[in-house]
Amino acid sequence: MTGTTAVTDTGPAPAPSGVIRYWAAAKAEAGTGEEPYRAVTLQDALDDARRRHADRPGFARVLGLCSFLVDGDPVGTRDHASVRLAEGGVVEVLPPFAGG
Repeated sequence: MTGTTAVTDTGPAPAPSGVIRYWAAAKAEAGTGEEPYRAVTLQDALDDARRRHADRPGFARVLGLCSFLVDGDPVGTRDHASVRLAEGGVVEVLPPFAGG
C-alpha cells in the first residue's frame, strides 16, 4: 500500500482525498490554512505534507509537536500509520496552545 493508492479485491483504487487544516503555529509554518490530501493513512498524509513543505524547516518541527483530529476524533497516542483516512475527511493539525 502506498500513500496514493490502496489495493482492493478488484485492483488498485485511488487513495481517499480530503483536507488538512492547520491551526496557529502550524498554519504559520505551512504558509496556508488548509490544503488537500490524497492518502490512505494519517502517516501518509503527514509524510506528503512534510515533502510539500520541505523548503520550510520549521514546518516539520512544529508538526512533531502537534496533536491531530481526524474527522473530529482525537488521534491521541495511536500510531499514525494505523489511522485510516476517509474520502472527504478532515485532518486538524493542532499545535500546543499557551495556557491549556
